[in-house]
Amino acid sequence: MMSSNLKRDLTARQVQMIALGGTIGVGLFLGASSTIAWTGPSVLLAYMLAGVFIFFIMRALGEMVYTHPHSGSYAKFANDYIHPAAGFLTASSNIFNWVVVGMSEVIAVGTYLRFWWPELPTWIPGVVVIILLTLANLASVKMFGELEFWFASIKVITILLMIVAGFGIIFFGLGNDGNPVGFSNLWANGGFFTNGFTGFFFALSIVFASYIGVELIGVTAGETKDPEKNITKAINGVVWRILIFYVGSIFIIVTVYPWNELSDLGSPFVATFAKVGVTIAAGIINFVVITAALSGCNSGIFSASRMIYALAEKGQVPSFFLKVNKRGIPFYTVFAISIGIFFGVILDITLPLVLGKDTNIFVYVYSASVLPGMVPWFAILISHIRYRKLESERTASHPFKMPGAPVTNYLSIVALVTVLVGMLFNDETRVSILIGVAFLILSTVYYIVKVPKIEK
Repeated sequence: MMSSNLKRDLTARQVQMIALGGTIGVGLFLGASSTIAWTGPSVLLAYMLAGVFIFFIMRALGEMVYTHPHSGSYAKFANDYIHPAAGFLTASSNIFNWVVVGMSEVIAVGTYLRFWWPELPTWIPGVVVIILLTLANLASVKMFGELEFWFASIKVITILLMIVAGFGIIFFGLGNDGNPVGFSNLWANGGFFTNGFTGFFFALSIVFASYIGVELIGVTAGETKDPEKNITKAINGVVWRILIFYVGSIFIIVTVYPWNELSDLGSPFVATFAKVGVTIAAGIINFVVITAALSGCNSGIFSASRMIYALAEKGQVPSFFLKVNKRGIPFYTVFAISIGIFFGVILDITLPLVLGKDTNIFVYVYSASVLPGMVPWFAILISHIRYRKLESERTASHPFKMPGAPVTNYLSIVALVTVLVGMLFNDETRVSILIGVAFLILSTVYYIVKVPKIEK
């Protein structure tokens, strides 16, 4: 028997870890070296500055979710407070983002497993991962929440241990013959802003992109027990999560090591653990990064499938996507996203044949998600401005208001636009923006041509 109601089965413990999992991605473990190379120790400032605007975005989302806890919330807010076309573009961008992220993650898992099995074809683990995570998402929303809880826990524990080890090196010379490293690496080797404003600006764009996914807790609103309490609690934790996990880990890296030597170390996480005597550090971090990739793919299936469900509720995609099984899972949408992610396996096989065996397929695929991944942030900020105007009586006594609105809304929008413009001037990020623009154009054409027919 089919129903059309999602179940509120996610607990406070799971929502907290989903929020953490959305904040901590593979980009932190693998992308830290490249952002540090662009701007040196000042990358710390970039993470803090981006974190401030992410906090405003999440508080704007939290204020609206508090009064309207819907699944696929920010797409619904864009639909209700801006325009149905904006809601469609927000949802379709989120779907595209998470499918592309899922594709990149299944490619990554195969690459990471070659650390232990060098001859293993990378597409085989990708197929296994898609099958297992699809089954888990079809089982129940509790299963998704539990998987994400443990994936996020592994990442959190690893980063906390790395920070503790780093402070041991800085203050007590642990692994450095008892000679404390101190803080001189923060200003030595070219100063705090090693590559000037240009380097800092380019790094800022990548740092912003690394936070994509933090809004995932808004998608869980329709399936969370006591959403007013649990989601607001998770959103309030965004600031300390950013400070501890991003800023804290980057602070350790640029303090323990001269920034200009990091490119020769490989993963700075591996190097830090190895320095304090953890001889199997490479294997440990490789395992952690695999769990981070699984987390990204798992989140992609969940988030994108709920966005398709939200579109079906609006009549913007065929109504059969509204069907859910006895466990409250919209199974057609889960299958649709899993099939989309499976194209990552196909690209993993075909792109090396076209572009060469040394091509970094992960980077090619992942970079295409940046602009679509930011679209929900714009939707949240603009929807919140309209929400304040249209529901002024309700918001006057709201217990979870966004600080400084609407000024903070406009400042955040300007910051996001500036970052996107900056990415157009960077050779390494320009293509990803152009792919995102092409996708938004195609989505707009679909909305104009197809949606009226489906709604009719």
